[in-house]
Amino acid sequence: MTLAALFLSALLFGGMVLYSFGFAPLVFAQLPGDQAGRVIRGAFPWYYLFVLGVALVAGAVLAAVDPRGAGLMLAVAGLAVIARQVLMPMINRARDAQLAGDAAAKRRFGQLHGLSVLINFAQLFAVAWVLARFI
Repeated sequence: MTLAALFLSALLFGGMVLYSFGFAPLVFAQLPGDQAGRVIRGAFPWYYLFVLGVALVAGAVLAAVDPRGAGLMLAVAGLAVIARQVLMPMINRARDAQLAGDAAAKRRFGQLHGLSVLINFAQLFAVAWVLARFI
């Protein structure tokens, strides 16, 4: 059980780091802004499903060996649901309004995007903390 929990936690951490610091910046570096935005918008639902699924399984496995770690993984999963189902549609609407010329939407988009980044970093730090407990 401990080894499975370690592998799942490492998979989640690695996937989140790769998406946040590898894939997303690469897309924006290699594609024009409008195309990059469409690719990232299409990838985010899958990213959140990955985080949700792996965090749930890791939390279930961790429940047997580290209840505190399991709780954190369940919190990571819960935040993924909120980000995917609530925050992401709000961000997309704000961005669409901004692109349509709504000046106030630019500020709203910035705030919502900032919140999504904050949530992502909180999730990343929570998973890192779970991983560190294996040392």
